[in-house]
Amino acid sequence: MEKSVNQGSLPQTGQIVKILRGKDQGQYAVIIRVEDSKFVWIADGDKRRFDQPKKKNVQHLQLQLTISGEVSRSLTESSRVTNAKLRHAVNIFIDSLQSDADEKGE
Repeated sequence: MEKSVNQGSLPQTGQIVKILRGKDQGQYAVIIRVEDSKFVWIADGDKRRFDQPKKKNVQHLQLQLTISGEVSRSLTESSRVTNAKLRHAVNIFIDSLQSDADEKGE
C-alpha cells in the first residue's frame, strides 16, 4: 500500500527518492533512516543494499510523493527490511511512473 505525502515536507522512512547527484544520479531508492533534517540513509536493495546504505544530503535527492507502507512498517516493527522488499518498492514505483506516462501518451 502506497501513501502520499505533501511536497516540501520532511523526508520520512520508506519514502521513495530520486538521486540527483553522484554516481547513482537518475536512480531511485528508498529512505531507510532519517539522520537529521539534512541527511538520510538510502538503499535500493540491489546495488545499494540494506546493510550498506548510502548517506545522502537531502538537497541531492528529489523526494517523491510515494511512501512504501510495507518498507516503513517493516522498519518500524523490526528496524530491518529485506533487500527484496526494497527492490519491490522501487520497482512498483517505477512501474507506476511508466503507466502514468503511457496514460498521458508520452
